Amino acid sequence: MAPSRVSDLHIESNLPLPSPAALLDEVARTGEQADFVAESRRQIQQILFGDDPRWLVVVGPCSIHDTKAGLEYARQLAELAREVEDCMLLVMRVYFEKPRTTVGWKGLIMDPQLDGTDDIPAGLRRARGFLRDVIDLGLPTATELLDPITPQYISDLICWSAIGARTTESQTHRQMASGLSMPLGFKNGTPGTITPAINAIKAAIQPQTFLGVNRDGVASAVTTRGNPHCHIILRGGDAGPNYSPEAVEATRQALAAANLPAAVMIDASHGNCSKDHERMPDVFREILQQRLDGSHHVIGAMLESNLLAGSQKFPVPLDQLTYGCSITDPCIDWPTTAALLREAAGQLRSHGITLGHPGTAAKSTEPVSG
Repeated sequence: MAPSRVSDLHIESNLPLPSPAALLDEVARTGEQADFVAESRRQIQQILFGDDPRWLVVVGPCSIHDTKAGLEYARQLAELAREVEDCMLLVMRVYFEKPRTTVGWKGLIMDPQLDGTDDIPAGLRRARGFLRDVIDLGLPTATELLDPITPQYISDLICWSAIGARTTESQTHRQMASGLSMPLGFKNGTPGTITPAINAIKAAIQPQTFLGVNRDGVASAVTTRGNPHCHIILRGGDAGPNYSPEAVEATRQALAAANLPAAVMIDASHGNCSKDHERMPDVFREILQQRLDGSHHVIGAMLESNLLAGSQKFPVPLDQLTYGCSITDPCIDWPTTAALLREAAGQLRSHGITLGHPGTAAKSTEPVSG
């Protein structure tokens, strides 16, 4: 009598991926691209920790589902980034992985054809190619890292990354973050609580050992040094928005109590705009006002923005999709984004918050008591 089957009872297929090393060689970065990523990371780190007075804005589509539309957006953002670079560092959202509450499209890496075929090798190639295109425009790149294997394939082309509200409490993601080479923000949890994000930072800045894969795709025991460039992101939650001066001050005090630098980024979308994209510009303005009023620990903000406003239902037949409109969270449109960022730049300049201005020596974000 044959023994009972106890493995792979619910596995339909198990197809090998190309190794990270093979894909990095196939869709290789240039020396110029590597230099740009390194310099962008350095500038972001300086903004986070008080050596650069500019405001950091992570802005762009909720997710990239159409690389043609994404690149059209990137060209316009790159032009604007050069216009405001004296007072803001614009970093483009290039999000390829989407966490789902139940089910749904999981992002360009998982399903690049948007048809359920889940051609992950093709998704990884498209992701690397798109990141190279954005970097070649002179735009720093930002993404949320969801699957712990993904960084082996794309992290060399990422300038800043986030750990989302659903995964901030995950030990796997905290360990992964401890080995990443770019600055990284942890969002507060979905209920709106900041303690999980603070605990995540404390874990990620420490050395960690965990299961992973190496560049050859071999299962490995990975030991890290810890990532010292982590910070918190306030994004609101089930309890409501958390971008008010009182909420931000409570966050600053909690970071100080944990002996962590008081670097706070605030997301103007998600729970902070009550998932209403039309409220996002006013939320952004209120966040900016805190910086203008002297809250130097408010180092930047996030915006979800696309060519067109709102979002569209998906799945639908691909020929029915509206070009430049999100298939995940609703976004503000490009004209609104450009006007909002130019308005912010004018206000920052009028307050002397610019590179090289004699009155803008960077304020330290080291922990302070109280």
